[in-house]
Amino acid sequence: MFTFGLDHFLGHGRSLLRWGLPASTLLLLAGCEESLSAVHPAGPAAQVISQLWWVLLAGAAAIFLFVAALIALAWRRPPGETEERRFVVWLGLAFPMTVLAALLAYGLVVGERLLPRATPDLVRVQAEARQWDWRFGYDDAPGRVTENLLHIPAGRPVDVAITSVDVVHGFWVPRLAGKLDAVPGHVNLLRIEADSPGRYEGLGSEFNGAGYRDHRFTVIAHDAEGWRAFLRGETP
Repeated sequence: MFTFGLDHFLGHGRSLLRWGLPASTLLLLAGCEESLSAVHPAGPAAQVISQLWWVLLAGAAAIFLFVAALIALAWRRPPGETEERRFVVWLGLAFPMTVLAALLAYGLVVGERLLPRATPDLVRVQAEARQWDWRFGYDDAPGRVTENLLHIPAGRPVDVAITSVDVVHGFWVPRLAGKLDAVPGHVNLLRIEADSPGRYEGLGSEFNGAGYRDHRFTVIAHDAEGWRAFLRGETP
């Protein structure tokens, strides 16, 4: 027999059902700004991350609904008719652990697809973070430096070598790729790619001081001619 009773477990059920769904809905609505939304992907890496997000959400929803159904079922049964061991261990624990194990396996497989690998037409740029701006350099345009504007060609993979000159920052362009830290004295490599020309918002995602909220930058993805013009110095 468990040291805790099923009645104690069910005592919190009403609050869970009353506040759980509204709170979950508010959390989902909180990330609806499209320019910084990871679920509005505009590139291959972001598409993979978006799919992973939806799969994780579906798994979490399945666990929540299953546990809520168990609570509702227990409420409907007369006292003493519920076997605690079967109800809590086999149903309340086995199902969530199975779902979580499947999600972990899926996440590991998806993570492999995000690793930067050798590919034709690869572009390499440097991103240097500092309080409170970003500076970008370009292997294809030696000596060219832009501040808070990162220029890339659309439809081509871009490896961003990320570092920092002061504290730890976070490089994140939600619609193009995942987040990666900018660490002083160390270079981290992130693969990004834009499906089409356009402007994509980026931000410093690591809290590190009073200017954190305004530590943003913009990625400008050019078509082929626009990228050549940038390399020739014809684009500011």
